[in-house]
Amino acid sequence: MNFLAHLCLSRDFDESMIGNLMADFVKGNPAGLHGEQVCLGIFLHRSIDAFTDAHPVVRESKTRLFPTYRHYAAVIVDIFYDHFLAVHWQQFNPQPLPDFARNVYQLLHQKKPLLTDHMRLVARHMQQENWLVGYAQLAGMEKVFQGMARRTRFVSGMERATEDLKKDYTEYEKEFFRYFPDLVRHVETLGRSGQQD
Repeated sequence: MNFLAHLCLSRDFDESMIGNLMADFVKGNPAGLHGEQVCLGIFLHRSIDAFTDAHPVVRESKTRLFPTYRHYAAVIVDIFYDHFLAVHWQQFNPQPLPDFARNVYQLLHQKKPLLTDHMRLVARHMQQENWLVGYAQLAGMEKVFQGMARRTRFVSGMERATEDLKKDYTEYEKEFFRYFPDLVRHVETLGRSGQQD
């Protein structure tokens, strides 16, 4: 659920950004169910996820958390990396993060009919609690993890994940910087090739 990273890597504030954001809530082939630009965003999201899952640095981060969180480790690492993206935002996006977040929330409101029911619920919480800006603060991270822990079907322990972030903060930050520039280059390559699926 690395929402900030997917938004940052979207090319424009358009329907492809909507697709990139809500792809986790879309199963199977989206063609015929969503417009062309939304589908492009969904395919970009899936390419980002596949690249991330295969990246050796991401595996290092997940391995550190796996004994405690098991299959939730991957979700936690995604959010840890969103924290570092928010903290170091200006290195990756020229627009100030609060302005970027406002533009995202405006887009979500304008394109609400395109959202899945689940994404509408997520979007409402995202805006009300200003998740995108909140990722930069540890207090914001705690709120995100507490909310996710409440919504999981099984006991996840994610409400304690911020303590793990604090404990190994420098290691996760270094891993983020070993991974995220690779992801940026991957997305740029997709853009040049015109192939997102």
